Amino acid sequence: MKAHTRETQATMTPQKSLNYLKEGNIRFQNNLKANRNLLQQVNDTSSGQFPFATILSCIDSRVSAELVFDQGLGDVFSVRIAGNFVNTDILGSMEFACKLAGTKLIVVLGHTACGAVKGACDDAKLGNLTGMLAKIRPAVEAVVEPQDNSLRNSSNSEFVDNVSAKNVELAIQNIMKESPVLAEMANNGEIKIVGAMYNINSGVVTFFE
Repeated sequence: MKAHTRETQATMTPQKSLNYLKEGNIRFQNNLKANRNLLQQVNDTSSGQFPFATILSCIDSRVSAELVFDQGLGDVFSVRIAGNFVNTDILGSMEFACKLAGTKLIVVLGHTACGAVKGACDDAKLGNLTGMLAKIRPAVEAVVEPQDNSLRNSSNSEFVDNVSAKNVELAIQNIMKESPVLAEMANNGEIKIVGAMYNINSGVVTFFE
């Protein structure tokens, strides 16, 4: 499988791009990698890159977007930050990726048992981590069940995963609210913005559509 070119990128639609990622995750689940020569892709992309998707994911070492979607060099822009939330720098990166570099799809990828989300659930305080986790707190507060405060912490895995999913949803809302560039592209059908959750136990990515 060769790296994407300007010509192959031009054939990609938002839905086709999403299908590519879904197919890649199925290969990953079955330990069936696409046949690609990464060194050849280094050569193929040396004069330019033409990715079809932009993926915002957590820094978690178990959730490498290129691996879980079985993609090669030059296929996706990968944006990683603990807790997969958006800020102005990330929004700017996404605007570059979509408006200038031609990607057709943005995926906000959360995952189960997320350490950053656990920290936000526990309202952890530690240096610069304090301010970072505050950006995830709206998702904690948006999950109303359980109401018993003794169950609203990192020891409740179901609560943590529900907060992770809500955090993905809020990130997409923030993209649409805070980036007129991306909102316009999405409303015009030029790009698709979708959320997803990766299960660290099974390797399965579940898309929210």
